Amino acid sequence: MNSKIIYIRYSFYTLVLTGLLGILSSCEDYLDRSPNSDISETEPFENFRNFQGFTEELYNAVPVYTAYAYHNSFNLGEEVFWDQSASNEFAQAVDRGNFWAWNNYSSPFKTGTNPSSTNRFDKGNVWGFSWYGIRKANIGIANLDLLTDATPEERDLIAGQLYFFRAWFHYSLIKYWGGLPYIDEVLPANEPIRIPRLTYQETADKIAEDFRRAADLLPVDWDETAIGRTTLGNNMQRANKIMALAYLGKNLLYAGSPLMNESSGGTDSYNQDYCRQAAEALGEALALSETTGRYELADFSQYTELFYTQNSNGRIPGLNETIFWENTVEAAGRFRWNQINNYIPKDLSQGGYYISPTANYVFNNYGMANGLPITESENINGDRDITQADSESGYDPNYPWKDRDPRLYKDLILDGERVSATESLPDDIEFASLYTGGRFRTVNGGRSNLTGLMLTKFKPKMAERNTESTTMSNNTVVLSLMRLADVYLMYAEATAVGYGIESSANSYSLSAVEAINVVRDRANVGPVANKYTTSLAGFMGELRRERAVELSYEGHRFCDLRRWKLLDQAPYTLKSAIEFERDPNGLTGDGLAENYKDARVLNLRMVPIFERQLTSRNYWFPLLLDDVNLYPEFHQNPGW
Repeated sequence: MNSKIIYIRYSFYTLVLTGLLGILSSCEDYLDRSPNSDISETEPFENFRNFQGFTEELYNAVPVYTAYAYHNSFNLGEEVFWDQSASNEFAQAVDRGNFWAWNNYSSPFKTGTNPSSTNRFDKGNVWGFSWYGIRKANIGIANLDLLTDATPEERDLIAGQLYFFRAWFHYSLIKYWGGLPYIDEVLPANEPIRIPRLTYQETADKIAEDFRRAADLLPVDWDETAIGRTTLGNNMQRANKIMALAYLGKNLLYAGSPLMNESSGGTDSYNQDYCRQAAEALGEALALSETTGRYELADFSQYTELFYTQNSNGRIPGLNETIFWENTVEAAGRFRWNQINNYIPKDLSQGGYYISPTANYVFNNYGMANGLPITESENINGDRDITQADSESGYDPNYPWKDRDPRLYKDLILDGERVSATESLPDDIEFASLYTGGRFRTVNGGRSNLTGLMLTKFKPKMAERNTESTTMSNNTVVLSLMRLADVYLMYAEATAVGYGIESSANSYSLSAVEAINVVRDRANVGPVANKYTTSLAGFMGELRRERAVELSYEGHRFCDLRRWKLLDQAPYTLKSAIEFERDPNGLTGDGLAENYKDARVLNLRMVPIFERQLTSRNYWFPLLLDDVNLYPEFHQNPGW
């Protein structure tokens, strides 16, 4: 067997110590041979068709975050609260500070067992699949010289994908575990290896080299390549130039963020040089998107189709805005039963755990339609004081849902809103009863709604068991790991730090504030107010609030809070509910449902229901003991 052709295990421990049987089994599906045919050790790499078959498994190794298990335990910031009976859910363990749970709970970080599986339950393993993908990419790169039966374009496509995934899998690891060895060769199985951990920024520099190399090799659109035309219309998810540039920029922005800068020996503030590099890469991605039309922001009328599709024959959500998805395995059928019941009260569902969006996250971030936060006033916990009217923004605690950011009405179900198409149901089931003492808050004990708000970003508002055939089963949810709106916001952040709020990068024409306003304009939200553009601190507050709204509940918040060094700081450690009464003289029934945004409430207040006890060690996941015991240079993360 050619020494370059070595199989892959699923952790750094076995990656270092073990070489296996050969990669040929991973290629059999893509070769025109029966499983029992003899295949030479070089044949998987001799032509584009075979080599692309080898490379395709790298896409299979992209993990599932939302549906690797029976419940949706992937939002790990302060944005949701799990009912307390869900004691074995990964998000609950994170709330308790038990970050070891990534390894010994059902989690998206170490649940899956087989990157080639077509079963979603095998696909949640960021840690293992990343090492698998890195080794497979290195095997491919080591065998590029065998690709003789291919055009220059075909060779570039293969090489570009391999470099992209080697970078992407390393990036997927370091954003949770910190700086690691950068594996850029096929490690021998019969030699002792002592590869030291690099700092975060040292690892990010090597990742950046591979992303840049991938961007130089890959096309903007596979459909416009000669080989891509043979799979015309099915190339949407393939690695391309804009994707590589966007991830290059994200990798550099993370490297320049306060946590990563400090952990690499700098201060706990932004690194301006990394932010400038990030701004240039992100600017390149945006400029190419706008000039080619390869990616574009979805119209707001189609906003929900970024997150789920309904009765669309399994069509993957994301439209032309999503740049990179989680694994799409079983996409058409995986978001049903408990996956969707997590968000639906017992009266309308078939049981299961319950996830409630936290009131502090909603009121601290979702502002008014005019673009202002609801108020600058804070309560004793550091949250926005929702009990006080604000004349500047127009917020009124007696009418808390009036004239709000339109994304609030897309992402959440509010009190009085219609949640059932079955008109024969009692009013407190047909219409959301989320006020204090309301049915949805009390009917199911610990599995009732606990915060006075319901999440609907990943499901139709009227999803219920009585209409199972249309609203609970025929929904397709695939999480966007990166979409164009995120690129605009990352560009705004990197440019503001690197060049200034009113400045632009050299690679793109928009200033930092203009980039945020592009995203707000799509949602019909007012621009960033002038008072937030006079200082970097003021602007960053609005940038962080905008990220919290536009990217809400999409799995970004945990990493954002960590890289900004806010994870263990109040008010981000709190999870709160709202309490309020309906105005007895107000609207009821159909009238309330039709006018719920204008409903009057009484005694609105925010009440903390949980405080996360997190410390500095919770900024990084702990490493597996088997790995850190290999040799001193592969050391454990601080505090673990």
